[in-house]
Amino acid sequence: MPTHEVQNQVPALSGYNLFTSDRVLVEAVRREGGKWIYGRASELGALLGGEEAIGWGFGANNYPPVLHTHDARGLRIDEVRFHPAWHDLMRTSVEFGLHNLPWVDSRPGAQVARAAMFLMAGQNEAGHSCPISMTFACVPALRRQPDVAAVWEPRIASMQYDARMVPADKKLGVLVGMAMTEKQGGSDVRANTSRAVPAARGGPGSEYRLTGHKWFCSAPMCDAFLVLAQAPGGLSCFLFPRWTPDGERNRLFIQRLKNKLGNRSNASSEIEFEDAYAVMLGEEGRGVRTIVEMVNHTRLDCTLGGAAAMRQAVVQATHHVRHRQAFGRLLADQPLMQNVLADLCLESEAATVLAMRLARAYDSNDESEVLFRRIATAVAKYWVCKRTTVHVGEALECLGGNGFVEDSMMPRLFRESPLNSIWEGSGNVICLDVLRAIGSEPDTIHALLAEIREARGSDHRLDAFVGQLADEWTSLADEPTQGRRLVERLALALQASLLVRFSPAEVSDAFCASRLDGDWGRAFGTLPQACKLAPIVDRAAVS
Repeated sequence: MPTHEVQNQVPALSGYNLFTSDRVLVEAVRREGGKWIYGRASELGALLGGEEAIGWGFGANNYPPVLHTHDARGLRIDEVRFHPAWHDLMRTSVEFGLHNLPWVDSRPGAQVARAAMFLMAGQNEAGHSCPISMTFACVPALRRQPDVAAVWEPRIASMQYDARMVPADKKLGVLVGMAMTEKQGGSDVRANTSRAVPAARGGPGSEYRLTGHKWFCSAPMCDAFLVLAQAPGGLSCFLFPRWTPDGERNRLFIQRLKNKLGNRSNASSEIEFEDAYAVMLGEEGRGVRTIVEMVNHTRLDCTLGGAAAMRQAVVQATHHVRHRQAFGRLLADQPLMQNVLADLCLESEAATVLAMRLARAYDSNDESEVLFRRIATAVAKYWVCKRTTVHVGEALECLGGNGFVEDSMMPRLFRESPLNSIWEGSGNVICLDVLRAIGSEPDTIHALLAEIREARGSDHRLDAFVGQLADEWTSLADEPTQGRRLVERLALALQASLLVRFSPAEVSDAFCASRLDGDWGRAFGTLPQACKLAPIVDRAAVS
């Protein structure tokens, strides 16, 4: 029997368009050259904001993947099976081309167009973004071996999702994963011990036999993987398919699925392989150089994933406070809450603007853009992903106890929030990559500073910050203990430069005052009194 009338509860958030309701994203897509995707992005945004698609995210995480090592007859099959909601998510992303758009559409801005849709998909459910991202990112590495790319690219170009465990040449479309790290090395892939023996003469495009293990194999249900192994000439990159050319299951054995903090919908595994078939990509002994083509694109997606988590956290928090009353008025009307929300919205907008500018750099082969993305990818990946966890945690608190309950989506978002900072290079690895780029390719830092200086003269606080940065970056780059400090300052300067140029004055003013000029506390909700809070929140909220 009901004991009381339920009042002052926030209505469920569904039936909104993730694209058209996100003014920052819409503006960024237009500015960075992907306006032609508006119709398609709006269609996807409406789908992902609907009750059914939101339910897919809950279903895929409530019923995580299950490993089946053997069939009923005792035969080894090594298959991972998923809840139907997972397949709905995957089918949607594949049909909208999130796994291949820049490789199949020659229009300018295709990377930007794809990035916008990937950012939306990550808001709805982040776990399935992993195989989508790796499939997208593998193409530049495949192209290092044109004869292999000629076979696999047409399969990746398909817009049909095919979850069947059958040989790739019998499928309507394929997915490609990655397996780099091993027990003893982790991020130090040069410590890998997996062996690759040439089946004949060897060399690029030739067949090898692989024996070894991988401590992390992402998305083991994929149809092929890019892996690293020690060939006679050193660490090399290989395409490792689930099935051999003669239609037999490759000798890949899934030992177990990882029991992860978050990313529960997606399967990550430990695998072993013995005398398994693989084909070399690129030159023998140059495996890192080959696979880094894939890593750079997945780092772009890590940045987009961080921005996606922040955006969804802002959407959930602003929706809640605009419907929940406390102490006689809406939470949204209470000054201290306004400061918290505005601070969260600032961080989210800066992340989105930076991620989309980075995507535009991948649309161009101009030397300046190539140099810019070489360093900006690492800078953006480090900072946006680092900020995600503290941002999502603060947004969760806006919902109070309700935010700590699984029904709210916020616990899932919070568990997911550290992931992109760890995958594709944890914080220290990324900062060391920036220092290496500065040391071996000094034109990269000059390209980044040139982009930042596009805003010169627009804000005195930014000018002062950049001036100090220009004076100190060489000394910071020479001192490894200061790697994080340097990358953080580069990221803040780049974000501020973009906001000053492209965002409303109240947004850029609050960002420069707090992040650059030091008028800020050590937690969200400490913006200076002079900041105009309401317009910042109104700009970010879903109406």
